[in-house]
Amino acid sequence: MNKAFISTDKAPAAIGTYSQAVKVGTAVYLSGQIPLVPETMEMISEDFSEQTHQVFKNITAVCEEAGGKIQDLVKINIYLTDLSNFATVNEVMSQYFKQPYPARAALGVRALPKGAQVEIDGIMELPSTN
Repeated sequence: MNKAFISTDKAPAAIGTYSQAVKVGTAVYLSGQIPLVPETMEMISEDFSEQTHQVFKNITAVCEEAGGKIQDLVKINIYLTDLSNFATVNEVMSQYFKQPYPARAALGVRALPKGAQVEIDGIMELPSTN
């Protein structure tokens, strides 16, 4: 089994013992992204909507580095420190995906790294080159 480790400076550098993504065959497993601005490694803002947009921008960059696009995600997990922000996640997500949407789970969590309000990870299936 061939594994490729994905890394791009267009998404925040890993802040722990993990890779931004790992590609195995045509599957790509994306690590969680929080709303850090890649150039500064600082939180985009305290605004939840802005944080969610930044997370999707970071995920997009990792997908593209792996050879795909955000629409190739087949499953995402969304972690929220406040589930009352669920409607905002849906509104922001609709700006990055078109139907059919990926499978998804949304979970309420007590805290996220660096005080983020949202974190998203996912699994991408790259299109066949046949």
